[in-house]
Amino acid sequence: MVEQPKPLLEDLLERISRNGSIRFDEFMELALYHPSGGFFSSGGGAGRAGADFLTSPEVGPLFGAVLAEFLDARWQELGCPDPFVVVEAAAGRGALAIAVRAAYPACAPALRYVLVERSEALRERQGDYLPLVQPYEVFGPATDEDQALVTVDQGAGPLFCSLADLPAESVVGVVIANELLDNLPVRILERGHAGWLELRVTVQDGELSELLVPAEPVTDRLANELLPHALLGARIPLQTQAADWLYRALSLLRKGSVLVIDYCADSAGLSERSSAEWLRTYQAHKRGQHPLHAPGSQDITCEVALDQLQRVAPGLQSSRQADWLSQWGIDRLVEVGRQIWSEGASEGSLEAVRGRSRVIEAEALLDPAGLGDFQVLEWHIG
Repeated sequence: MVEQPKPLLEDLLERISRNGSIRFDEFMELALYHPSGGFFSSGGGAGRAGADFLTSPEVGPLFGAVLAEFLDARWQELGCPDPFVVVEAAAGRGALAIAVRAAYPACAPALRYVLVERSEALRERQGDYLPLVQPYEVFGPATDEDQALVTVDQGAGPLFCSLADLPAESVVGVVIANELLDNLPVRILERGHAGWLELRVTVQDGELSELLVPAEPVTDRLANELLPHALLGARIPLQTQAADWLYRALSLLRKGSVLVIDYCADSAGLSERSSAEWLRTYQAHKRGQHPLHAPGSQDITCEVALDQLQRVAPGLQSSRQADWLSQWGIDRLVEVGRQIWSEGASEGSLEAVRGRSRVIEAEALLDPAGLGDFQVLEWHIG
């Protein structure tokens, strides 16, 4: 009989009781991803009605249609490889993949699209609108350990498969992470009188509470490298998991690109603001409560510190999402939508409604006070 995981709160309190406290990143890991009660494990996530927050792919298919333009351009720059592998991390229910498939880019016959999603609850929803195949149909059957993978059939795409983690096989293609890095657990550091302190989570008077302890020497040195002149009481996130993910994503590619879309700042800028501004929670499309409140009931997200990512991979190209979408043809796609709506509005056809929807979606995606101000980060190999 398979042993069932302990409920989130029970597991959390046991860990704290055993050690006196746990680091904040361990708390965030449990609150978001615990198999029995974690936010994402329990079905929390992006979407419209009944969801907790809205991401660009969930606004509608326009974002995926623009991404398809980028994928075509990168495919051609790489020499039209077949297979052309797109790995989407934190794919959720598959909204972005669905939109890319509907756009049917020129690279579609070569396209192998891998949806990587840690949450089993969300992975189970991906097959509702996507014809998922087994991973070996995307990557080819493995031979013995010293040989490369057998070549897959060319021209068979687009093919879609689902995994719980990044694939082990190196690929030629694009790795995409839309609003993933802000959800990866972070450590929290605070500048003290005699050096840096690290935030831990403990229990006081029956409630979860913060505890500051002196940072380990290696952590103290790293924080001083990031912020040598930090003011007393300044807090910053230490985003080692985001940096580790980026390193893995870049290592996955023989040739291609890593594309990260998120809301970003830098360590210095974050240190000048209250941590409540850059460490946020969301529930039912509204700002949530303190991160320690009711673990598992709300999303916990942290602005991404660009300078910490650049320590891993310095060749960064960065642009605002609004500018990036304009670069890859959103205005043209919206104009086509307007024409379709103008020609078919009187009939009220589904195609006309979709055309009108493009205009509305573009407003949200380009909003300078919202999604349009997100950063699009690109690293290119080959």
